[in-house]
Amino acid sequence: MNILRKSIIAGVTVLSLGSAAFAAHAEEAPPKHPYAATKFDPAKRAERFEQRQQKLHDALKLNTSQEAAWKTYIAAIAPKQPAGHADRVAFRELPAPQRMEKWIELSKTRLQQQETRLSALKTFYATLSPAQQKVFDEQTAGGPNHRGMHRRG
Repeated sequence: MNILRKSIIAGVTVLSLGSAAFAAHAEEAPPKHPYAATKFDPAKRAERFEQRQQKLHDALKLNTSQEAAWKTYIAAIAPKQPAGHADRVAFRELPAPQRMEKWIELSKTRLQQQETRLSALKTFYATLSPAQQKVFDEQTAGGPNHRGMHRRG
């Protein structure tokens, strides 16, 4: 009888400690996707852009002759209202050929924006020293967790 009572007490103790540890872990866990709550907020998006660009600017250690090119580059790549975020309901109601035409039109607009950014990038990149180019390449590689890519180990 004594052994049974000790076993029950030990079992209850183990279960209570395990559930307490599980509850503590669950409270400490960060939100799964903290970015998702703010990704569509234009003010937050602009703030994140400015923070990233300031970090890059500081890492590049630009001289005074490079500042004008930097400002032109930033103006060209600054986030604008995304091209082609049409009303999803109205878009679904279009006939298939018209939907495809709309997709192609939006793709052309996005491609034009990318070409503008590329031109600004090439102009700015040419003003950088080889050491600055290396820093720029490392800082802007996009690597881990960039736009849905998986983190590298």
